Amino acid sequence: MQLSMNIHLAFLLIIEVSVFLLRVDGFIRTPTVPHVDVPNDEQKEQEYYYSDTESDLYEPKQDWARTEPNQPENKAAETDSAHCVQCCDRVDRLSRRKQRYHYYNDDPPEFQAIPQINLTILKGEKGDKGPRGSYGKNGKAGIRGSRGLAGSKGTKGSIGKLGEPCKLYYAAFSVGRKKELHSNNYYQTLIFDTEYVNLYDQFNMFTGKFYCSIPGIYHFSLNVHTWNQKETYMHIMRNDKEVVILYAQPSDRSIMQSQSIMIDLKHNDEVWIRLFKGERENAIFSDGFDTYITFNGYLIKPNSEI
Repeated sequence: MQLSMNIHLAFLLIIEVSVFLLRVDGFIRTPTVPHVDVPNDEQKEQEYYYSDTESDLYEPKQDWARTEPNQPENKAAETDSAHCVQCCDRVDRLSRRKQRYHYYNDDPPEFQAIPQINLTILKGEKGDKGPRGSYGKNGKAGIRGSRGLAGSKGTKGSIGKLGEPCKLYYAAFSVGRKKELHSNNYYQTLIFDTEYVNLYDQFNMFTGKFYCSIPGIYHFSLNVHTWNQKETYMHIMRNDKEVVILYAQPSDRSIMQSQSIMIDLKHNDEVWIRLFKGERENAIFSDGFDTYITFNGYLIKPNSEI
């Protein structure tokens, strides 16, 4: 039983080997190779390429028809009428072709030309004009140019209107008081009863104040007579602020006391004299007949001339 099985397997193996050999023999004999001109020696030398990574010449892989170990010898190759010459020529052509294109293990690929696209066809219509950009920074100033030629003289103009005559600005006053004045529990404005000079009525005798109508620098002076055993305490005022003080301590004898100042006045400023309120006895002397109290002022220089 075992012997018959071994014989059967051997028979099948012989059949398979025979079929394989027939297929190999048919593959070698049947293909027809077109005639290709063999390049000369100079062309062969120019067609050798070197690899980018290796310095040696590329050696193509050996053809399977020559390297197959189990291939049977072809008896028809020994005869003159066999086709072995064509097979050898085909193998040589394949090896030379692989040496030309050493980058590829098999036949080189067929390169196809990439079609070129005409970009002018894809160009669209012209767009609208964009907004104007902002101005840049100003450049540096250039060198001043030379002076040009003088122009022709123009025609004489018409005569203008006559101007106003020159104005003389001035202000001055001098007033006095013949009646004494005693302090009270409130501030008192010194009123004058005698007028010596009052140019353009700029000093008001009813209010006891000088009203500035010509701005400029003024000079003012105040003269009083003190009272025995009483204090004298007065201020020259500008509007509602004290400018200078006139003061005399109580004494057994009465004396003449004076104060003067220059002030830069503006339009409608007021200058007047104020008696201090009576925390202590405060008074100025006069007898009703002679003038012991005087107040004077005048313009030194108007602001229009400064």
